[in-house]
Amino acid sequence: MVIWLIGLSGSGKTTLAREIIKGVGKKTKNTVLIDGDIVRNIFGNDLGYSMKDRLLNAQRICQMGKFLNDQGLNVVCSILSLFPKTREWNRKNIKNYYEVFIDTDIDLLVKRDSKGIYSKYKRGEIREVVGMDIKFPVP
Repeated sequence: MVIWLIGLSGSGKTTLAREIIKGVGKKTKNTVLIDGDIVRNIFGNDLGYSMKDRLLNAQRICQMGKFLNDQGLNVVCSILSLFPKTREWNRKNIKNYYEVFIDTDIDLLVKRDSKGIYSKYKRGEIREVVGMDIKFPVP
């Protein structure tokens, strides 16, 4: 089984993923978490945040989710999931795939700003922030 948690930065994807892991872990120990930020670190932070790099990271996560699922592991994935084509690939290629969109109001996300991304954007320190100057395609 693959549970694919989708949402903007700060929407609670990782928090929810950890709670799911705790709950499922009471019944079975073969459940793992894949987090988009952690995957970047695992691969040595070899990608930036261009649309090309974001797509490559998303494709890596899709392939990793399928690989682990095919090995009999349950996977809970916490990812922005910016690209509809990667979600479509998952639906076609991963058995027992469940997609969950965490729809959090952008004003609340900006207020929370758990990673400081939105405040940096507002100060003009960074660009290409999904939900701000990059449109997020709602599933």
